[in-house]
Amino acid sequence: SECGGQTHKWQGQCPHCQEWNTLVESIPDAAPPKRFAGLAQASQVLKLADVEANEESRLPTGIAEFDRTLGGGLVPGAVVLIGGDPGIGKSTLLLQALCRMGAQYPVLYVSGEESAAQVALRAKRLALDTSATQVLAEINVEKILAAIANVKPLVAVMDSIQTLYSDQLQSAPGSVAQVRECAAQLTRHAKRAGTALFIVGHVTKEGAIAGPRVLEHVVDPVLYLEGDPHSAFRLVRAVKNRFGAVNELGVFGMAEKGLRGVSNPSALFLSTHEKPVAGSCVLV
Repeated sequence: SECGGQTHKWQGQCPHCQEWNTLVESIPDAAPPKRFAGLAQASQVLKLADVEANEESRLPTGIAEFDRTLGGGLVPGAVVLIGGDPGIGKSTLLLQALCRMGAQYPVLYVSGEESAAQVALRAKRLALDTSATQVLAEINVEKILAAIANVKPLVAVMDSIQTLYSDQLQSAPGSVAQVRECAAQLTRHAKRAGTALFIVGHVTKEGAIAGPRVLEHVVDPVLYLEGDPHSAFRLVRAVKNRFGAVNELGVFGMAEKGLRGVSNPSALFLSTHEKPVAGSCVLV
């Protein structure tokens, strides 16, 4: 369950990644034919100096602090993986960003954990403009891809990857094989169609994103939403970003109407600690 490796017998330690107690018994599925055919493109050897490199245009999410964490905005065709503890605000942040982008671009919110009515209720509670935001409650990845091909959104959200399954495999949703296959199909379509894709991922009790580590390798940015669920403040940390700097940190405050960026970190410190007395020093 950690690296996706396979062995013919049970062992306490995985022989591939050396992690303990990560082997899970399952029936192996035959790999679908031409699974990565959509990613293979005819190419030729070129000199690096002859390659025309153009800066990718960015799509603003409408949340400045989120844009900065992404490296200046969302790149068309990028696949963004965002993980965090349950109830930390992943779905809230993405729904806010999607509704704001919906005013300018076609968007689609795919929910595998909540019904469309529950998503609409949360958007109403956050006082979001949902007039242009489309929603789909589905967990079959083939039906999701058909809907994306029909709607042609510029930005889509998958909430979450652990709830999706493919008809090409027999294992249950959330298994290593299903997560790997669904991520491969979604990534292939996003790169081919130029759809920017947010993928929500569950985390383990150790804080790492659940599922095979290959999931973090195939995506472009990897973000973690951190914070104490009992506190009003959240941190979005970029640990990988092919289109920007890593270790970028976005600071958000959880308000009545969702997450809002905190532009003054000292205000964050002073609001969560006692105010310093005269003559004292505060390290922020």
